[in-house]
Amino acid sequence: MPVPPSAFDLAYNELRARWPESTEECDVATPYGRTRVHVYGPADGSPLVLLPGGSATGLVWFANAPALGERYRVHAVDLVGDAGRTERRGTPLKSADDLTAWLDALLDGLGLDRVHLCGHSYGAWLAVRYALRAPRRVDRLALVDPTQVFAGFRPGYLLRALPTLIRPSRARARAFLAWETADTHPDETWQRLYALATTVPGRKLVAGGRPRTAGLRMPVLVLLAEHSRAHHAAEVADRARRTLARGEVALLPGATHHSLPLTAPKQLNDRLMDFLG
Repeated sequence: MPVPPSAFDLAYNELRARWPESTEECDVATPYGRTRVHVYGPADGSPLVLLPGGSATGLVWFANAPALGERYRVHAVDLVGDAGRTERRGTPLKSADDLTAWLDALLDGLGLDRVHLCGHSYGAWLAVRYALRAPRRVDRLALVDPTQVFAGFRPGYLLRALPTLIRPSRARARAFLAWETADTHPDETWQRLYALATTVPGRKLVAGGRPRTAGLRMPVLVLLAEHSRAHHAAEVADRARRTLARGEVALLPGATHHSLPLTAPKQLNDRLMDFLG
């Protein structure tokens, strides 16, 4: 008999329905497993690859895809090792080098030689690691409230996150989100999906040290949440300006770390499109 969909699957499908009707689903073979990519936009548009934060899934960009997809061929990725429709099979996922090798194989599978790369939070950390590994494949790099890139986490943020990491549950994840996103009211369907994602068995987010951002030579946009509780926005902005050879830093008023990229999507989209050109 068919297995009934889980609560996570139901929330995932509900959020998927918020994407434009012509969005395509691609499952791309890599040595680390088949990767789910949500693709939208003109076939001849410049490729733009979007990497989400942890537990967010590639669907989190639903409020950005319609605008970005008018100009670019958007590829929103479910990260390997995280909740979503990406499988983790084959080569073990052990290190940051494995993550960048996976992303390299994914771009090969999509037939993309050179892309604009944009990541949020953990996805931004991965985007930086990849841009340092394969600079020839990254035209422009956009980082949305990047974590563990220019500065570490606030101790208070880690203390709040710890219960969800040690004993994940929907209730703990929702309480953590409510604390960090206070007064921003992220989309309810996405919040439900995020909370369920933290309890999915077998998740393995690979961590690593802060990358050497001074080695980035392509244009880099850093968009920071004004009220991020993950880190101090002013500290991140200062270090980004000091270390990036071709950096541009901007603040997203009213945003918190986890409310992105859902908070004021037009502002984020406009900033991003102005940067990508």
